[in-house]
Amino acid sequence: MPDFTIKLAETDADIRRCHAVMKELRPHIATADDMLARARRIQTEAGWRLIYIEDKGAPVAAAGFRVLELLYSGRTLYVDDLIALESYRGTGVAEALMRHMEDIARAEGCETFSLDSGTHRLPAHRFYHRMKMGITAFHFAKTL
Repeated sequence: MPDFTIKLAETDADIRRCHAVMKELRPHIATADDMLARARRIQTEAGWRLIYIEDKGAPVAAAGFRVLELLYSGRTLYVDDLIALESYRGTGVAEALMRHMEDIARAEGCETFSLDSGTHRLPAHRFYHRMKMGITAFHFAKTL
């Protein structure tokens, strides 16, 4: 696997720049300013972090995650978002982000590493299986 440099989006400019990637997964976040406002809110409320990989000075893959403790699984690193630009899928950028987050999880004493994935995202499911992740639950939701 190629060696990618993974960066933490710390500044407002970093977060705004990641919008171009994140909008492929989260199209309802219409603007970079909207993403910044949401990101800052969930950073404050839940300790969310955003990491990304660049190519030629622009983000091409990004992941949002947080560490939390749950009664059923203990301390876990939960991946909220993982996306690579369509043109970068299959290049190893998503795998590099996943492995980096797994390393963070171990370093921060997590017992599990988890995420949810939409039922329609079959290529993503194949990727998660290749990453040795199993399907352990169904996620239920309704719009309020």
